Amino acid sequence: MNRTNAGETNAGGAGGIRATGANGATGVNLLSLRGHNAALVLDLLRGAGRAGVSRLELAERTGLTPQAVSKITARLRLDGLVTEAGQQPSTGGKPRTVLRLVPEAGHAVGLHLERDEMRAVLVDLTGAVVGERQSALDLGAGAETVMAMIAAEAEGVVETLLDGALSDDARRSAPSTVLGVGVAMPGPLDHTHGVLHRVTGFPEWDGFPLRDVLARRLGVPVVLDKDTNAAALCLAVAGEVGAFAYLHLGTGLGAGLVLGGEVYRGARTEAGEFGHQVIQLDGPLCSCGNRGCIEALCLAAVERGDVDEAARVLGAGAANLAVLLDVDLVLLGGRTVAAHPERFVRGVGAVLDELAQREGAISPVPVRVASGGARAVAEGAAQLLLAPLFGRAEG
Repeated sequence: MNRTNAGETNAGGAGGIRATGANGATGVNLLSLRGHNAALVLDLLRGAGRAGVSRLELAERTGLTPQAVSKITARLRLDGLVTEAGQQPSTGGKPRTVLRLVPEAGHAVGLHLERDEMRAVLVDLTGAVVGERQSALDLGAGAETVMAMIAAEAEGVVETLLDGALSDDARRSAPSTVLGVGVAMPGPLDHTHGVLHRVTGFPEWDGFPLRDVLARRLGVPVVLDKDTNAAALCLAVAGEVGAFAYLHLGTGLGAGLVLGGEVYRGARTEAGEFGHQVIQLDGPLCSCGNRGCIEALCLAAVERGDVDEAARVLGAGAANLAVLLDVDLVLLGGRTVAAHPERFVRGVGAVLDELAQREGAISPVPVRVASGGARAVAEGAAQLLLAPLFGRAEG
C-alpha cells in the first residue's frame, strides 16, 4: 500500500488502499454482488460463528430452495467469503457439510472525525476491531490538510493490521480485502451525495464533496454520514431493538434516530440536528447562528463545571424527542457523557420521569449510557460499509 503526498489525489486506485480481491473481484463488486438472498445467507453464517451451519439449515431458515442456497454459497465460496468447516455428526443419513463465514475475507475502515481529534478502526466481516489508531485533528486547518490527514489515518490503520495482527499469509492479502472506508463526522451533511454542509463552527466546509475526494485519493468506495447516525447504526447492529434515540455529547451535540429498525435520516438526510433546538428564546448565541440552542446551553454548563445543569438541559431535549417520536429508549454517548456517566443518566432520567408523571404514563422512557464506548462512532462508520452486505439497509 502506498501513501499519497498531501497535495496528491489518486485516481482509479493508483496508490491508496487497494480494493482488488484475491480472485480478481474488486471491493466495489463485492458490495454490489450481494443480492437480498445472498445477504440473508451471509447474515445467518455470521450469526452462526465458527460453528457454522449446513446448506439444508440455511434453506430452512431463509425459505429458499436447497438449489438456490447451493448456488449462492458456491458464489460466496468463490469470492472467498465462505468456507467449509467440517461435517455435522450423522443422524442416520449422509453427514451434512457445514459452512462458515471467513471473517478475514473482508475488512472495512471506520473513521470518526471530531472537531479536534480523529479515531480510525479496521474491522473484519464480523465487526470485530482488528486495528485502531487515534490522533489530533483540527477541522479548521483547511480541506487539503485535513484530507491528507484523513487519508493517512485510513491507510495507517490498515498498515497496523499488516504489521502484526494477521499471519504472514493473511498479511500478504490483507490490503486486497478492504471493502471501503466509512467516515462519520458532525453535520449537517448530505449523506446521499457525500457532501458537507455548513458544519457547525466550520462554515468553510459548506459544499465540500468529501466522499468523492477521499474515494479518488484512496481508490476504494467511501461512505459519509453523521457521527450520530453511525453510532445509532452500530447500536442497532449490536442488538438494540425498537425505536430509540442516541444522544451524543462531545464537542457538539447531536442525535441518531432508529425508527422501524432503520436509521432515520429524513427526506434531506438532515434528521438528528438535535443540538440546535431552540429552548430559550433570546438565550446565548450558538455557533449555528441561533440563540438558546440546547447545544449552546449544554456546552456552556459543562464549561463552567455545572454538569448537573448540563444534564438537565440535555434531559429537556430528550423529553422533546420522547413527546414527538414516542421512542422506547434514550441512549447517551460522547466524551462529555463518558466523563460523568452517572450524573448524566440521573439528570436526563429525572426530566423524563417528570414528563411521565405529568402525562400519566405507566412508566418513563428509560435512559442509559450506550454500549461501545469511545470507539462506537468509528465502529458505526465501518458498519456503513458492512451492514448492507448482510442485508441491513443504510436507511
